[in-house]
Amino acid sequence: MSLTGGVLTSVPLLPHAVLRAGDTTLRSLPRSGDEPPVTIPRDPAREAARRELSKRMYHENDPGWFQRALNAFWKWVDELFSTAATATPGGTLGLIVIVLAVLAVLGALWWRLGTPRREPTSSAALFDDRPRSAAEHRAAAEAHAAQGHWNQAVQERMRAIVRALEERALLDIRPGRTADEAAAEAGRALPSHTDRLHAAARDFDDVTYGGRRASEQSYRRLTELDRDLERAKPQLTSSTPSAAHNTRQGATG
Repeated sequence: MSLTGGVLTSVPLLPHAVLRAGDTTLRSLPRSGDEPPVTIPRDPAREAARRELSKRMYHENDPGWFQRALNAFWKWVDELFSTAATATPGGTLGLIVIVLAVLAVLGALWWRLGTPRREPTSSAALFDDRPRSAAEHRAAAEAHAAQGHWNQAVQERMRAIVRALEERALLDIRPGRTADEAAAEAGRALPSHTDRLHAAARDFDDVTYGGRRASEQSYRRLTELDRDLERAKPQLTSSTPSAAHNTRQGATG
């Protein structure tokens, strides 16, 4: 047979020879030399070839859906990098340099800023359900610090500070008090330590609710504040009017 102009044309066959085209079987009949050749139109021939190639035996070694998806992905990545390399000065080498520079900048920012700070969704209580003395909280803080557990050490030292102020009656004993509330209330009695009290409350919130990691320096700052507060004398707001009243009485007497 020969393919001429898109038409499958049969050449003269021997008597009773069989001609196969797809799934159609034709048996040639004896004919004289002046009869026209038997032809199969283009569309039926194409359909017969399609049916033949769609058989399972021709697709047993085809890749699965996962492999096809993986191939499509890597093809997309290759096209993406090829496009980027074409648009980048220096081609592929320039693209690699730019990617490394971006990664270096991101790494420097992560190292400098640390884990992104998450603001606490709510202010939880400073103490747990079991009340402990300031000395007990200090001992727990020192035990954590000795093991390098700075988060727990900062938490226990802040609790020791607040409990010590409660034991001195500079703060009223109130369950459910937060670190920020304790710092604000203590700052009114000890105004010279207001800033350090608020900084200690922020350190406590950062490690307890903000997902930050405490450091040895932050624990040492709270330890120094705890010692300074032990020696600090409170400023009572009612003492000034009383002193002034006594002075006036002495002057008139």
